[in-house]
Amino acid sequence: MRRREFITLLGAAASWPVAVRAQQPKRMRHIGMLLPAAADGRDYQAWAGAFLQELGQLGWSIGRNVQIDMHWATANADNIRRHATEMVAVVPDVILTFGTSTVGPLLQATRTVPIVFTLVNDPVGAGFVDSLARPGGNVTGLMTTEYGMAGKWVELLKQIAPGVTRVAVLRDPATPSGPAQFGVIQAMAPSLKVEVNPVNMRDTGEIERAVAAFARSANGGLILTPSGLALNHRDLIITLAAQHRLPAVYFQRAFVAAGGLISYGPDYVEQFRQAAGYVDRILKGEKPADLPVQQPTKFELHINLKTAKALGLEVPPSLLARADEVIE
Repeated sequence: MRRREFITLLGAAASWPVAVRAQQPKRMRHIGMLLPAAADGRDYQAWAGAFLQELGQLGWSIGRNVQIDMHWATANADNIRRHATEMVAVVPDVILTFGTSTVGPLLQATRTVPIVFTLVNDPVGAGFVDSLARPGGNVTGLMTTEYGMAGKWVELLKQIAPGVTRVAVLRDPATPSGPAQFGVIQAMAPSLKVEVNPVNMRDTGEIERAVAAFARSANGGLILTPSGLALNHRDLIITLAAQHRLPAVYFQRAFVAAGGLISYGPDYVEQFRQAAGYVDRILKGEKPADLPVQQPTKFELHINLKTAKALGLEVPPSLLARADEVIE
């Protein structure tokens, strides 16, 4: 979704029909949205748009019964903390937040304003909630993955590139799920006869140096684990994988659409539609502490045949048959 289309969507949202007028509160409600990206971030625009569309279907009309306060905080930690403090200061009815990097600063600023998170991998490990079934505080939301899925990534890499014997697992060391997912991949590796290496990624320079060093030896492949950093460096990582001819497995469709080889993970757009349901329930009186954290139930497989051919790979028919989308 382009920036112009996204702005058009926001304007059109004000005229969305009311689903059930009698059930809507009479006073204007206030939703804050904290996004760890620039305003032209392609993925975040699409996800925020899906949230707003579903919110409209639930009867919330911008300018009539709800006000949306969007903060594009970029990925900079200081900016995120500043925006979190500013957002909490106006005491919105509920805050929708994107990713682990935003939930922590919000919780430092408030333990009372309801928060619904998305794109968080391990909310229990990060200390955001007491448990998935009973969050226990002012936060709940939707997880993007479960750890067992990490084993599926290494399986898929071996299926699409059988010659791979070395795997670099790119992870954000500041995200609790990064080391945990590496542990799952490491446990799976011996049965698939691959050696795995953790690669921390903090900035552009570190990613470039680490991938170049790894690619100096033959038969390598990449696995990219979910994080805000991974999303922000998407184009760089795809370019490096192509430059060094490294088969790579990603966690989200957008990577494959942009030229990545293969991805396996939940439907992120659907997650934001579900987040709108939680925001709706909170606006109607339910408490985050009583709303269990939802785990993804549907996972999608996407394959880019053009990239496979460029790498000299022949995708097994069995893998093609299982794919939800094949990009040619």
